[in-house]
Amino acid sequence: MGSRAVVVGGGIGGLATALGLRRIGWEVTVVERAPVLDDAGAGISLHANGLRALDALGVGAAVRAAARPQYTGGTRTPRGARLAGMDGATLERALGTPIVGIPRATLHRLLRDALPSACLKIGTEVTGVDLSGPGRVRVPVGDTVLDADLVVAADGVNSRLRAQLFPTHPGPAYSGSTVLRAVTEQPVDAGSDFELTWGPGAEFGHIAFADGRAEWHAVLNSPAGVRYPGPLDAMRRRCAGWHDPIPALLDATRPEAVLHHDIHELATPLPSYAVGRVALLGDAAHAMTPNLGQGACQALEDAAVLAAALADGPTVESALVRYDAERRPRSQAVARAARQAGRMGQQLTHPLAVAVRNTALRVAPSGVTVRAILRHADWTPPRLNRPDTPVPHGA
Repeated sequence: MGSRAVVVGGGIGGLATALGLRRIGWEVTVVERAPVLDDAGAGISLHANGLRALDALGVGAAVRAAARPQYTGGTRTPRGARLAGMDGATLERALGTPIVGIPRATLHRLLRDALPSACLKIGTEVTGVDLSGPGRVRVPVGDTVLDADLVVAADGVNSRLRAQLFPTHPGPAYSGSTVLRAVTEQPVDAGSDFELTWGPGAEFGHIAFADGRAEWHAVLNSPAGVRYPGPLDAMRRRCAGWHDPIPALLDATRPEAVLHHDIHELATPLPSYAVGRVALLGDAAHAMTPNLGQGACQALEDAAVLAAALADGPTVESALVRYDAERRPRSQAVARAARQAGRMGQQLTHPLAVAVRNTALRVAPSGVTVRAILRHADWTPPRLNRPDTPVPHGA
């Protein structure tokens, strides 16, 4: 088996993949079209499966040190009535780690800092790969062509490599929801570690960070492409009268810090995550709605499983067959569950349906919520240690 890989995409999934491949002795080049490697976004919650994948990749301790455990919070109505509580201590006892919250940019930096700068090639776009040659893949990168034993397409929900490999696939579909989000400029009393508030066709949530700041997000039913001239003012109008600390979170936010993106997903599942010596990973393979907080966690699982398959497989092709067999059923099941969670949560608008859902949440035992989280978070990563194959310095 060869040992040179090109990872297309320098987001969380791509950087995690580079860490995993280097851990098993591969030489890796990460190609990212953005001129600066700084993952855009606000905040992220990492469940036990994502943290365990980070442990396998060698950066779990650093991420935990920079994150804030999530013990308190839950789900509420716009007027503040409690629908369900968050039992973070029970989850920690069951899984050995709490859910944690961390700025997305911090997670990205920790992954990036664990890689030598020599393996990062930024400001360069890969629009396709040449699979015609025997044994290796040719990857045009700027004015040069890289020869690789493996290419990993981690180029996001609008993946160009996925479009090349699966030209008849319909690609990403609009989920019916749009999201506005930001990180507060200064520390703010969020009242809990993590919380969601469900109104008709809307969700407002926050994640508290270790430095006292907080991320907030608002997921709204909306036609695709709608934008507001003043997004922060639009949020104040949309959430007028909603409970504390929502007004305080909005007041602690600079208007220019608000990000606004429509949510797209791969509603039509891919038939495979591998074509020849090319593997698809993260959003390029299974872009999902954010309703379970599992998007990044599934990409981290992808990275760990791919590295383990390549460490054990006799050929790249056989390793990718194993990767596809392990990752596609699980990640596509999580994507379906996330879509269903959105339909029963934030996307509900009919007053009777909202009332039935709220009543069901209020009367459900706390163990129901815990079991729902365990269903996706209780995952054991493969071992990646290969002391017999040291990583080439600077590769």
